[in-house]
Amino acid sequence: MKAPAGSVRTTGKAKPKAKSTSRPSKPRKSATRSKSPPKAGATGQSASQLIDQRILELGGWRGETLARMRALILDADPEMTEEWKWGTPVWSHHGIVCTGEAYTKVVKLTFARGAGLPDPSRLFNSSLEGNTRRAIDIREGEKVDARAFKALVKAAVAQNGSPAKKR
Repeated sequence: MKAPAGSVRTTGKAKPKAKSTSRPSKPRKSATRSKSPPKAGATGQSASQLIDQRILELGGWRGETLARMRALILDADPEMTEEWKWGTPVWSHHGIVCTGEAYTKVVKLTFARGAGLPDPSRLFNSSLEGNTRRAIDIREGEKVDARAFKALVKAAVAQNGSPAKKR
């Protein structure tokens, strides 16, 4: 007996799905963020070397700005640790103090716990609505008050405190 035209005949077995012939899509790259060096350790380079490499790759005003802010961070706290996390420079002392990212139009310094820091010079100009982080966006030609910035870094280190002693 034939099935009526337009009807579907089932046998009780599920048909196997056809294999996809398309290639998997490549991960999207941000149009506003510059290429990052590989993860620390992946190439045998230290985080400081990767930050040096990043500054050289950026070149121009963004490289100069990131280099200047890095120098101020390290000058503010000689015990600061440089790390390379999430494809970006990170400065830590008993916890993350800040990250340094370079975008097309800004160099962004994000303070991990910036919402709790005093900012009498009003350096924070980005990410102001959150309860935890605060950021400083530096555009081409802008200068950041070095003394006020170093005071902000010192306050962030003090906020992190010293690590709890194990019993």
